[in-house]
Parts: sequence; structure tokens; C-alpha cells
Amino acid sequence: MREIEKIWLETGYKCFAYEGPKGLKVERLSKKIGKNKSSFYHLFADLEVFTECLLEFHLRQAKNISAKESNAKTEEELISIIIEHKIDLLFNRQLRIHRDNQAFKQCLSQINQFSIKGLLPVWKNIISLSGNSPLAKMVLHLSLENFYLQITYETLNRDWLKEYFSDIRKMVLLFQNSKKESD
Repeated sequence: MREIEKIWLETGYKCFAYEGPKGLKVERLSKKIGKNKSSFYHLFADLEVFTECLLEFHLRQAKNISAKESNAKTEEELISIIIEHKIDLLFNRQLRIHRDNQAFKQCLSQINQFSIKGLLPVWKNIISLSGNSPLAKMVLHLSLENFYLQITYETLNRDWLKEYFSDIRKMVLLFQNSKKESD
């Protein structure tokens, strides 16, 4: 990838992460990077091609994040990865919000195929469910939906994440206790 393409993509990636598809306006992007709109059209032809390139870029980022998550052993390590990749998670949030767009839905589906697998081992430890993979996986799926509904640039910080994980642990504990009481 040439440097000029990288600049357009990184700028577009951030705009999409904050505002979704409506943040992708060629004129606005060209002002942000200080290049003519003709540079955009020369490189990407149109907004549809540019969006496809953004999705490919995001898929590569997601694979990188998943590899890091699969090596994480503790909640602290996972939190550091999440904070390091805040923009990527906000981009993913926008894909979820706008998953009525088939390309966004497909990108999410591809990411879920490898990200859940990479995240599950550390997730089971974080929520104290290392002995129950099916329940841990179900809680992960539900928690991810809830997580993406709540995150913003401001809330994605160490304190918020610690509290979020703590709340999930409490929920799992309540579930386990209610299950024991009903038996």
C-alpha cells in the first residue's frame, strides 16, 4: 500500500469509527488530509471502493487484535489490548450498528469466526467460568453485544473496563447461585 493510500484509509477509518458511514464524505476527508478530492478518486474511484478497502483494512486489524487477545492471560492484559485498539473497536461498533448493510454484516461475520475463538480462553478466566466453555461462550456473545452498545471513545478506559468485567462476573455468580438454589 502506498503512503498516500494509507493516509486516506487511516483518516477514513477514524471518521467511520466515530460517525459510521455518514462520516465518509470525500470533501471532508480531503480537507482533513490536505489533498484534493481528485486524489481520492484517482486512488479509489468512488466511495464504495473506498469502503471496501476500509473493510479489508479492518479485517486485518481484527486479525491482529485477535492474535494478541489469544495470547492474553489476564484481565489486565486484555484491558491493555482493548485500550490500544480503541479506534478499531469503535469501527467494529459502527459495523454492528449498521449491519443492515450486507458488506458490514459479512465483515462482522468473518471477524466473529476467529475473534470469539481467540478471546474465549482469557474470557473464561476473567468471568471465573474456566470449567464451563458453553456457558462462557454464551455469556461472551451476550456481553459483546452489550459492550458495543455502551462503548464510546470516552468510556473505553481502564476504569470502565474493570467495572464492566466486574459486573459480568457478578452476573455469572448470581446465575450460578440461583442455579444451585433451584437444584
